[in-house]
Amino acid sequence: MENEANISQKADTSFTMDDFAAALEKHDYQFQKGQVVKGKVFQIDPQGAYVDIGGKSSAFIPRYEAALREVIDLSEVLPLNEELEFLIIQEQNAEGQVTVSRRQLEVKLIWEKLAQMQENSQSVDVQVMNVNKGGVTVNLLGLRGFIPRSHLLERNNLEALKGQKLTVSFLEVNRNTNKLVLSQRLAKSSASFSLLEIGQLIEGKITGIKPFGVFVDINGVSALLHIKQVSQKFIENLDKVFQAEQIIKALIIDIDEGKGRVALSTRILENFPGEMLENIEEVMSSAEARGERARKKLLESANA
Repeated sequence: MENEANISQKADTSFTMDDFAAALEKHDYQFQKGQVVKGKVFQIDPQGAYVDIGGKSSAFIPRYEAALREVIDLSEVLPLNEELEFLIIQEQNAEGQVTVSRRQLEVKLIWEKLAQMQENSQSVDVQVMNVNKGGVTVNLLGLRGFIPRSHLLERNNLEALKGQKLTVSFLEVNRNTNKLVLSQRLAKSSASFSLLEIGQLIEGKITGIKPFGVFVDINGVSALLHIKQVSQKFIENLDKVFQAEQIIKALIIDIDEGKGRVALSTRILENFPGEMLENIEEVMSSAEARGERARKKLLESANA
């Protein structure tokens, strides 16, 4: 046992402080591209600045990587001896120096913020910068975004949108492909959705008549008045009841915001089966009183 202890003691003392220093130099400060590190700027020159990030050699941040916006005085965005975060964009060179960026760190954080906003179905204001055949390009927190023509409220005179602020929602946020696609129509629809509730009497314009029902626009939200919800009486052809662009009143009987669906009913407003077919003007003119009565019945049945 004594012999084993002596061997163990020799093994312990064989690892000297010089060995420890060599191992530390070998294994520490293994900075990698894409890594976020903390450091302090200790010297600024015309081409950029030198940063102490704890390595055996200082890091360098080129002038154009100092911030997302254009900077004249580097000391404004890179104050001396103040701890900041940096993104490593180039690994160690022969001298052990890495290249870091504040601009690309800002961009990374912005993409992450926009992805979170998309996940939360948030809307945001953007400014239109340029126009092309397919739509408009916009500035969003310093990034370039695109709104397709089909997702704009104004689709005919795109030039008039230059410089304007638009409220938009997110269609695609992809940092890997650098794609930021937005929609003004979706934002308006989301805002309008928040104003709708089951049992509410709405007024809207008919935008389409199909064999199965009528599509009604409610401030940018497309709702469906199904053929079975038009009247208590059987209807053979909806074209004989409604016309395109006609303004009608109806009661909301169901909402599914996740799928973008709103279901309407005029059947619930009738005093007798077939009244919508025989005297639609009377149903529409007294829709408020009928709607209040129908709303109570609808909510009572839902709570039953």
